Amino acid sequence: MAKKTTAPIITEISGHAVATITLRRPDIHNAFDDELIERLRRELQCLENDPVIRVVVIAAEGKSFSAGADLNWMKRMAENDRVANQEDAKNLGKLMATLHRMRQPTVALVQGPAYGGGVGLVAACDIAIASEDAMFCLSEVRLGLIPAVIGPYVVNAIGERQATRYMMTAEKFSAHEAQRIGLVHDVVPADVLLDRRNEVVDDLLRGGPNALAEVKNLISYITKSATQDEKVVRDTAGHIARVRATDEGQEGISAFLDKRKAKWVRD
Repeated sequence: MAKKTTAPIITEISGHAVATITLRRPDIHNAFDDELIERLRRELQCLENDPVIRVVVIAAEGKSFSAGADLNWMKRMAENDRVANQEDAKNLGKLMATLHRMRQPTVALVQGPAYGGGVGLVAACDIAIASEDAMFCLSEVRLGLIPAVIGPYVVNAIGERQATRYMMTAEKFSAHEAQRIGLVHDVVPADVLLDRRNEVVDDLLRGGPNALAEVKNLISYITKSATQDEKVVRDTAGHIARVRATDEGQEGISAFLDKRKAKWVRD
């Protein structure tokens, strides 16, 4: 197996043309900042353009799949002017769009909790497999924020009604609930997660590479998914850039970082 290290991610390419990108920031629960977002987007683009690669897997090291955005980074970005703030938010939108639109099948391997943008990564993949230990949460409103750039992918995966509930309540939900509402396809014990991943990848490799890519094109054509619209990437970035620069957004982030309740939370 060939291995290429590009901190904060590592890409492994097996002899069967399967690329596994692993998030490597376990000390902060694989939260992503501008560096990780840009490196991951470029790596996905590189793999999409590699004619040898037939399947792309997104995985993570440590106890968590991804805690979503690094709040120290978001707080720093929100202090920038509106243009810089929106451009920064748009970069996350570009990452989600790149992952969702890849010609190869994409598989999310969720070994632990996925929060906020981490849920977006799962929703943007074609197939998601979760450990029974995994938990999910669209936690943004607890911080005075909104799940803007990941919104189209989450709604596409679980539907408007379920998205409305979980985006508004910010409640945690189990891997089995995630399967029930359509966010993940399979839930398995942690000790067989890799075995199930191999089974799914083997099934994908039995399909014709061009046929698999055309299936993705066909489904996009049939559904006319909003996730295919460049305007959505731009506009959702504008939504989060605006909200995270508000007093409420700044208070929510500060409260979390200070480990205190936000001002709007009653005792």
